[in-house]
Amino acid sequence: MTILLLMIIYLAFISLGLPDSLLGSAWPAIHPGLNVPVSYAGIVTMIVSGGTIVSSFFSGAVIKKLGTGLVTAISVIMTAGALLGFAYSDSFIWLCLLAIPLGLGAGSVDAALNNFVALHYKANHMSWLHCFWGVGATLGPVIMASFLKQGGRWDLGYRTIGILQLSLSVILFLSLPLWKKVKEDNKEVEEEGQKELKKGEILKQKGVLSALFAFFAYCAIEATAGLWGSSFLVYTKEVSPETAAKWVSLFYLGITVGRFLGGFVTMKVKSSNMIRMGEGIILLGILLLILPLGNYTLMGGLLLMGLGCAPVYPGMIHETPRRFGKAASQSMMGMQMACAYIGSTFMPPLFGAIANSVTFLLYPFVLLVFLIMMVILSERSAKSTLAS
Repeated sequence: MTILLLMIIYLAFISLGLPDSLLGSAWPAIHPGLNVPVSYAGIVTMIVSGGTIVSSFFSGAVIKKLGTGLVTAISVIMTAGALLGFAYSDSFIWLCLLAIPLGLGAGSVDAALNNFVALHYKANHMSWLHCFWGVGATLGPVIMASFLKQGGRWDLGYRTIGILQLSLSVILFLSLPLWKKVKEDNKEVEEEGQKELKKGEILKQKGVLSALFAFFAYCAIEATAGLWGSSFLVYTKEVSPETAAKWVSLFYLGITVGRFLGGFVTMKVKSSNMIRMGEGIILLGILLLILPLGNYTLMGGLLLMGLGCAPVYPGMIHETPRRFGKAASQSMMGMQMACAYIGSTFMPPLFGAIANSVTFLLYPFVLLVFLIMMVILSERSAKSTLAS
């Protein structure tokens, strides 16, 4: 039963990644038909991110009332409905309205599944699950590209992925008895989790604020590195846009491959040490971007940053129940996801505005500042929880 449910959760993580990279790949074909500027994509993504932040923050109370399985199934239906709505939209306003359920659904399922896996499964599964998110995020543009070749039919791309999400929601509803069975087999864990603490009580615990801002800093690193890597290479290293795009893909390749390999390493290494190892590798990658060693070392720097990022996020998530207790884990998970999305939503555009006014040479140095911030906060949180 546990293995079967785990397979379903793996599928859910692929579906979680599928919509994340769709808008960017389809937008060049979408915006001319809607008669809006190319910059309006940022409005849609901000609405999606806003919904994700809100639903993540309040996910604890919803999951406590409905259960992880039902929340996941409902959330996937919401995202499926939103994606199918995108396919039939003929105005920008409709896209903005549909972005609300898309964001709300994504935030709830992310917090629900991360906490469930942290409570019931070992750290290697957490790493592999986030690797599967990368698989979904990679497949999304591939599926969209296949339809864009057919006369720019972005609507068919959204429709196909919406149908895939709808099919998964049917599987999730059929699997509800499995969620119940796993909970019955882990009564002690579930009973502890039912003693959910209020957010005010959780925030008073030692190390909580440090942990929340560590998530903020990590996602600021990942999102800023991915979004502005090409611009850094083009405007400061005189790399062609085509080559820069290929080199930045190494960053995402590093994350995906690193999480797959990290699943095996976590069988021997504790999550806390995996986090430290990842931070050290990120530092090496940033140094390769700073030091004047030639353009080809930049490829190694981007790859190392991706490999370093790979174990950090899953590791911090898996540490949550151990550091803060099972009673606090679901609410804590929701707050962590909210802080993570705030970092990934607001820090990249802020850096972009600063770099556009000053210079993109700031790119590795800003990443270094966020890394130092994350290391200090993560260590402070670890020491506080161990001391309490």
